[in-house]
Amino acid sequence: MLRIQAEKLSGLYSIYPKVFGDERGYFFETYKTENYAQICENLTFVQDNISRSAKGTLRGLHFQAPPFAQGKLVQVLQGAVLDVAVDLRRSSPTYGQHIKMVLSAQNATQLYIPPGFAHGFLALEDHTLFSYKCTAAYHQASEGCIHFNDPDLQINWELTDLPLLSTKDAFGVAFSTFQTPFE
Repeated sequence: MLRIQAEKLSGLYSIYPKVFGDERGYFFETYKTENYAQICENLTFVQDNISRSAKGTLRGLHFQAPPFAQGKLVQVLQGAVLDVAVDLRRSSPTYGQHIKMVLSAQNATQLYIPPGFAHGFLALEDHTLFSYKCTAAYHQASEGCIHFNDPDLQINWELTDLPLLSTKDAFGVAFSTFQTPFE
């Protein structure tokens, strides 16, 4: 019922739920433990979050340092985003590399991002609702932010205008000076 695809960065998975639709609308399972066991045998989520964003809002690139590092299962409930994950694991052959994909309510695609990655997204539509299932609770003292537009990361956000940013996101650290807390 569910298709899981490993991405080019180790530990990242895109998930394609089976959507059942008819003239009334649609139905699909957003999470069922046994279906996600192939991603991680002991995958446990402890916190769910939802954000609402106006078109052009860019959130990220966020992470939480160990021992409070978070894995995230993300999806869009309404609207669409350009979603980005950056590998921050020092010993990884893909350190500093990223993937990006469009997640939308229409395509129902999910992305599992394990601990050791920075994550961010650009809202492509007004009133975008974004859902995060997290493997660790939010811990403010452990949060970090890498500047979304750092030239070393070479992320093409496909921006036509300046994004709407929080103060934290506008002043994220440069990747060149970033000291990763992840092995």
